[in-house]
Amino acid sequence: MPSEPTAALRPRTVQAPAGRLHVAEQGAGPLVLLVHGFPESWYSWRRQLPALAAAGYRAVAIDVRGYGRSSKPAATDAYRMLDLVEDNVAVVRALGEESAVIVGHDWGSNIAAASALLHPEVFRAVGLLSVPYAPPGGPRPTDIFGRIGGPEQEFYVSYFQEPGRAEAEIEPDVRGWLAGFYTALSADTMPAEGEPDPHFVSLGGQLRDRFPAGPLPAWLTEDDLDVYAGEFERTGLTGALNRYRNMDRDWEDLAPHRGAPITQPALFVGGALDASTTWLADAIDAYPTTLPALSASHLLDGCGHWIQQERPDEVNSLLTGWLATIEG
Repeated sequence: MPSEPTAALRPRTVQAPAGRLHVAEQGAGPLVLLVHGFPESWYSWRRQLPALAAAGYRAVAIDVRGYGRSSKPAATDAYRMLDLVEDNVAVVRALGEESAVIVGHDWGSNIAAASALLHPEVFRAVGLLSVPYAPPGGPRPTDIFGRIGGPEQEFYVSYFQEPGRAEAEIEPDVRGWLAGFYTALSADTMPAEGEPDPHFVSLGGQLRDRFPAGPLPAWLTEDDLDVYAGEFERTGLTGALNRYRNMDRDWEDLAPHRGAPITQPALFVGGALDASTTWLADAIDAYPTTLPALSASHLLDGCGHWIQQERPDEVNSLLTGWLATIEG
């Protein structure tokens, strides 16, 4: 059973280019669309849905295509960014709305940013959690990731590229792997400085070899883990991993938007201990040109990657305060 009450939620499915998208909805008012990352689901927003509803918003968290109860196209290239953006547009339309504020975490942050970039007429503002906005362009992504780590270890994004390879590690013990992955990137349980970095795979090894042993992070109960594990045990991980396998396609698809800023009102919130944030510090420094209407940028001290679950009260306060400024 979930650890948060969900009786007020309105689960439903809507039609989208993916085929079917599952959403969880709470509240009434201006639409706020919440997009999760890897390896998560709509449930990652369980603490934001009631807070946004109480603040007077129609909060809707989606299962991204390939996840949860949404459709899972078989083709690897069905998970390119352009398709995920069109899914988000379709959700807004299916809910009878003309526009929405979109908020994303992890891969959901990238998806939210691309949605705002490509459809400013639909997404009037964008909130980014953990992963800052980096405009399209630069070298081919797989070339970059292939150079990270050196000859003795492989970066996790490269490890995820070959279909079936990561699945062979994860799917024999989905629950254990998820527990290790969540633990490795949480502030209170991540490896100490100097210990092997869980973002890398040793030659001939597996990603889980570097996951810390020990208790779950404080934000993740056994019941919460059951929710996540139950979904991925049912669906497998291929749909989720296919997002990584389209990064070069995205690079090609978005080439016409090389260097383009997002001009809508924007918010960034990151964890000070999150590698996803620190690795992209240059993207944060570039915000005056890439996000010219940035309302605020926050780094939460002592916070890891799973920001809206690790520090829900602070994230809720920042989100609702920001929304009040753009919807007032």
